[in-house]
Amino acid sequence: MPGQPCRGTVHRLKGQTICFTGRVLVDGEWRFRTHCAERAEQQGATPKTDFSRKVTLVVYGDLASKVVTDDRRAYSSTLVDAEAERRRGRHVCVVDADGFSALLRGRPAPCLELRRARTGRVRPVAAATPEASVLGGPLRLRRTGRRAPGDLTVDLSRLDEATAAHEATVGALIEHLSRQGVEACTNAAGAPEFDAGWSLGEDIFVAEVKSLTGAREDQQIRLGIGQILDYAHQLRSTCPSAAIRPVLVLEKRPSAVRWTALADSVGLRLTWAPEFAGI
Repeated sequence: MPGQPCRGTVHRLKGQTICFTGRVLVDGEWRFRTHCAERAEQQGATPKTDFSRKVTLVVYGDLASKVVTDDRRAYSSTLVDAEAERRRGRHVCVVDADGFSALLRGRPAPCLELRRARTGRVRPVAAATPEASVLGGPLRLRRTGRRAPGDLTVDLSRLDEATAAHEATVGALIEHLSRQGVEACTNAAGAPEFDAGWSLGEDIFVAEVKSLTGAREDQQIRLGIGQILDYAHQLRSTCPSAAIRPVLVLEKRPSAVRWTALADSVGLRLTWAPEFAGI
């Protein structure tokens, strides 16, 4: 519910009433507030130019070009208002540029604390947690589409087909797990961006999904193996008490049988649609 504590994670833009403190660095490019507001609105958020009691999410952007209303704390008026709302008991979420970029991609983002430093200034900072989390909110399919012929000088039809195949495989995996009473999840804020995750008992499964459409099969499988083993290694370092089980999910059965033996040799579970044997 809006105004209630978010438990440290903002899961989606949809339903949020959002405002920005300034320009935002989105995927490596500085974007003005108007552009960010349009992107947020496309994701189901309601953008506001100024802070009000309706605002549920503040994106902390570049303040260099803004007049700071509280010089001692180097706050913009928006952050001052957000802190005041929190003190009054209405929780307003705050994310930085990385968090906003993640939310645009449908990924969760950490809600920042508003904390006073030794210098007396208060800045948004990541909330401290005893141990990082692995799984985030429920996994939802992304919309895919096709580009009209002639829109670009480069033919991206194969990329569109591969993206559609990837999302179809993710959707089939979600349904497969749901039939077993298991919910597929996104990654938690700050965790590697694996394609799907779920828990069974004390085991946490993290999966990378690879389509084999429009690409060389061996390259896709090698890429997937490297990615998911890297994710598993990172998670075992940040979540030492979690039993991490890496899974590589393919769009279809690979033509070469050697991949299953290779996966077994490195502690990786290999499966493919539509049966998803072994999971």
